[in-house]
Amino acid sequence: MVKVVTDNDFAAETDTGVVLTDFWATWCGPCRMQSPVVEKLEETMKDVKFTKMDVDANPDTPRDFGIQAIPTLLVKKDGKPVEQIVGYHTKDQLEEILNKYTA
Repeated sequence: MVKVVTDNDFAAETDTGVVLTDFWATWCGPCRMQSPVVEKLEETMKDVKFTKMDVDANPDTPRDFGIQAIPTLLVKKDGKPVEQIVGYHTKDQLEEILNKYTA
């Protein structure tokens, strides 16, 4: 299960290892397409932690990272942002990106 994070626990939940956070909103069509892809990846990529954040309920974190469009996927490694991916991406595309940080 992809862990839901908030402005309050985002830093603590994403400070170790490789973490992908899916920034989304309930009204966003492409976000609803992206979520199942992230959930599928979570089943197979055990060395990556997957989280998601509703940007409407948690405005501070997206603002801190300059996120202006959703879906945006933020990849952090050991607490440092290493990649920001905007728009819908396939499982293969995301796997390729994440493999750069887990190898």
